[in-house]
Amino acid sequence: MVRQPLTAEQIAAGQRLGAALRVARADRSLVEVALAAGISPETLRKIEAGRLPAPAFGTVVGLSRALDVPLSDLADVWLTDMAVRQAS
Repeated sequence: MVRQPLTAEQIAAGQRLGAALRVARADRSLVEVALAAGISPETLRKIEAGRLPAPAFGTVVGLSRALDVPLSDLADVWLTDMAVRQAS
């Protein structure tokens, strides 16, 4: 099976997701959050930079839990240009 290239909209959604995750991470270290999410720091770095615009669902779930951000909020960011509120 050949994977279709991402559309410009999908790439933009991934960039919004990465930016929202970076905001949600706030002052926590990239390494700390990545390990808590069960991914490598390099993977999180790529997601936050928008260089991995379509992370696997399990990766997004892990980040949602590690950052205490509801998965529905991350879905909203993907679908719209909404910002994620920082976890308190």
